[in-house]
Amino acid sequence: MTRKNLKVHLLIVDPQNDFMGKDDGSPLTEKMTDGTVLSASLPVKGGISDMRRGAALIDRIGRRVDDIHVTLDSHHTMHIAHPDMWVDGNGRAPSPFTMVKADDVKNDIWRPRNPSHRKRVIEYLANLEASGSYLHMIWPPHCRIGTWGHNVESTMEAALTKWERTEMGVVDYITKGSSVWTEHFGGLKAQVSDPVDPSTQLNTNLIKVLQEADIVGFLGEASSHCVRETVLQVADNIGSEHVKKLVLITDCMSPVPQAPGGPDFPALAAQFLKDMEARGMTLSTSKEFLA
Repeated sequence: MTRKNLKVHLLIVDPQNDFMGKDDGSPLTEKMTDGTVLSASLPVKGGISDMRRGAALIDRIGRRVDDIHVTLDSHHTMHIAHPDMWVDGNGRAPSPFTMVKADDVKNDIWRPRNPSHRKRVIEYLANLEASGSYLHMIWPPHCRIGTWGHNVESTMEAALTKWERTEMGVVDYITKGSSVWTEHFGGLKAQVSDPVDPSTQLNTNLIKVLQEADIVGFLGEASSHCVRETVLQVADNIGSEHVKKLVLITDCMSPVPQAPGGPDFPALAAQFLKDMEARGMTLSTSKEFLA
């Protein structure tokens, strides 16, 4: 098979306004016609530059790309990882980047605003902790459905639209995170699946599509969370014989900054890249990919 005949897919993780940070870490902002200034609620340092490099990549190799998959974090205001869901003993909501454990709820340090949800959130937190992936963190409300923050960053959106028009393609947009009961970092399934909610369960259709590709390039935000979990979920379910065709485009992804007193997310992202390379994946840059 020649390089020209390779089936190339791109999987772009959460290229949304609310994750867009400048190179100095300050958030993307946009002034509306009425004078209102909108601002990214959970900016990833370097996210805007990541999107510009990713958009340039699509423009460069678009004619060779068979399919583009884009995951979209899609939350409601009331979500288990948003402050609105929780209160302390004085009725105050937690600050963003607060970590909540099952024992915190059992001991009434934190509790759901709706007391009838107590049993369910304890079970969720216990299952999350048992999975060994992440402790539950409260994030600033982000990527709320129907808001500016949910939209794809403008440079990336323009590149995707150009690709659709030029190649007569259809971008495969994949929403995730609409269940209020579970965190949903990865593009294929939630952190804790709900047996009665198919949106939280493994996306087997996407796995089948990616199995048919010869090369799958990953980019997006953030390398410490949603990119990491998406890649791990693909690698764990696609079959070991397919892992070597996965390529991480490292200059088109960045980690969530370390929260005060919280986990070292940049270190987690760096270790993730090393681990994936050890599993047989290729690390590349946007200029090197398919050069």
